[in-house]
Amino acid sequence: MRVFLTGATGFIGSAIVRELIDAGHQVLGLARSDAGVKSLIAAGAQVHRGSLEDLESLRSGAAAADGVIHTAFIHDFNNYGPAAEADRRAIETLGNELVGSARPFIVTSGTLLLERRGPLVMEDDKVNPDFPRKSEDGLAMVPQGVHSIVLRLPPSVHGDGDHGFVPAVINVARKKGVSAYIGDGLNRWPAVHRLDAAHLYRLALEKGSAGARYHAIADEGVPVRDIAEVIGRRLNLPVVAKSPEEAAAHFGWIGHFFAIDSPASSAQTQKQLGWRPTHSSLIADLDGGSYFEIAKEDSAA
Repeated sequence: MRVFLTGATGFIGSAIVRELIDAGHQVLGLARSDAGVKSLIAAGAQVHRGSLEDLESLRSGAAAADGVIHTAFIHDFNNYGPAAEADRRAIETLGNELVGSARPFIVTSGTLLLERRGPLVMEDDKVNPDFPRKSEDGLAMVPQGVHSIVLRLPPSVHGDGDHGFVPAVINVARKKGVSAYIGDGLNRWPAVHRLDAAHLYRLALEKGSAGARYHAIADEGVPVRDIAEVIGRRLNLPVVAKSPEEAAAHFGWIGHFFAIDSPASSAQTQKQLGWRPTHSSLIADLDGGSYFEIAKEDSAA
């Protein structure tokens, strides 16, 4: 299968490139820079120049493929509304090109967007309608003959090269001189290793059902206090609690996310697709050491 992949040079996308190529698929990766072009060629992928804002590049990329995986997102949390709107337009453009075909269209979403109805966030839980990102609107195109699938990622997709939420928390600890959590620190984050997530993308591409929602969840819920304690120990910093009122000033934009209690399940996904996460847990990966070298580089940038 020839697969058009947005976000192909990113942390998760680059792992998907390797997963797909190793399984015998061809990858047509979206690249907006010369550096991106070089990395895709080095990985054995074909290159499609463009960006999320260049809707014609998205349309032509989808037209040239047997399936589409959309992982790209503009991670600007200070201008989240425009980033969410760009994502909505990209999904609409890609989906419109796939109307009436059996070509799979996998759209990336997140478990933090959901309204939890029970002990764990489940695959059939719906997105909070007040959240600005509308990544799951792609499922509304299924009646138009689009083979849309939503793949939800947890707040921590971890592994070497991670520049997401956990490195942001590490950098806050480094700058503030303490490793903090909010309240009692018992609120939980689900997590998955990037290589396990990449494998699930391939399974969803090959076997996923139109209209399905799949969860890339390995750790159902890691208490954020456990994360703070590893950070404190590795940086030799005190571990302290911050009240909800203190959180915004201490953590900045990451504070809202670090306070969320959103344990999630992938039981239905594992049953339906035969997916089994096999790589390290978040705490084991965090304690492995590379995170703190990455965070040190980021904080010096």
